[in-house]
Amino acid sequence: MRPLEGITVVSLEHAIAAPFCTRQLADLGARVIKVERPEVGDFARGYDERVRGLSSHFVWVNRSKESLALDLKAPGDRAVLFELLQTADVLVQNLAPGAADRMGLGYEALRDAHPGLIVCDISGYGADGPYRDKKAYDLLIQSEAGFLSVTGGVGEPAKAGNSIADIAAGMYAYSNILAALLRRGRDGKGCRIEISMLECMVEWMSFPLYYAFDGAPAPVPAGASHASIYPYGPFPAGDGRAVMLGIQNEREWAVFCEKVLQAPALATDPRFSTNARRSAERAALKAIIVDSFAALTAAEVVARLDAAGIANADVNDMAGVWAHPQLAARGRWVEVDTPAGPVPALLPPGVPAEFEPRMDKVPRVGEHNAAILAELAGRRAGAAEAANDH
Repeated sequence: MRPLEGITVVSLEHAIAAPFCTRQLADLGARVIKVERPEVGDFARGYDERVRGLSSHFVWVNRSKESLALDLKAPGDRAVLFELLQTADVLVQNLAPGAADRMGLGYEALRDAHPGLIVCDISGYGADGPYRDKKAYDLLIQSEAGFLSVTGGVGEPAKAGNSIADIAAGMYAYSNILAALLRRGRDGKGCRIEISMLECMVEWMSFPLYYAFDGAPAPVPAGASHASIYPYGPFPAGDGRAVMLGIQNEREWAVFCEKVLQAPALATDPRFSTNARRSAERAALKAIIVDSFAALTAAEVVARLDAAGIANADVNDMAGVWAHPQLAARGRWVEVDTPAGPVPALLPPGVPAEFEPRMDKVPRVGEHNAAILAELAGRRAGAAEAANDH
């Protein structure tokens, strides 16, 4: 039995943050009913056509869900939604600020009729404050949270290559919903969970914030290197490929000099005798390392690093990750069905061996309308029959 079997989640969701949260709930067995606009659906369906005509973002975060197409401006369709909420455990929404409240879907409006309902609201900046109504796309939140100021190179800020602010919000929504379900199991009470993308991203920025505490200089953008530890980052080998490596302490530095660079005297060079000095002299040290690696292939550099016990990694592109030998050896890829046929999908990280995660189909827009509406009609008929019996 999956841990969330019997839990029903209704989600008014689009883009990434809320769908990523609810997909993980579905992974653990929850029934997730995704409410979409008729015909067009979640606008993330149109982000691209890279997965056999389907959107890469949508395929990623929407498996194992039921799609119910409703026009929430139409009274009849809105009545269907409220009927669904009568037996729902969780409502998730990331509509525009204030939109859920205007439709009577805020926690305060629902609490009396649904005292056990957990309502999770995801927004860019939160339900109040001067930024409440600002639009909040992933890049904009990365910028507001200071992420761009420490990423990229000096004078060349860069965003993360994936939707990191959306992912942060989705993860905090997911974990807080799990905690709310545990609490409800003890006292039977629902609650409101408010997730601000800005607050989630600022939490993840705590290291650079404390590094710049009390007016201290902030971390300097260092590309794929580390702002305060060196050598730590990518270094080219003689065959043109890069190797990522990291030195964390003085013992590793001495071993690196002796066994990898084969220059043991470098370990006591006063320019590089502490991490702070190595970081300050990184240009000179980089030239020495690159010169040493120039006679070696990337594979030979990795072999030396492995033999010395120095942390390292390949600098993979997407093709390299699809073919990653570690993921293949651990059987982490399975297939899920989509409207365009089966595609590979990564098994959710960390799921115990005692149950299998749900890895069901990515739905078409409105694919489950007939089944859900028939279910509600049957529920009404059963209630009427029970009332007649009394």
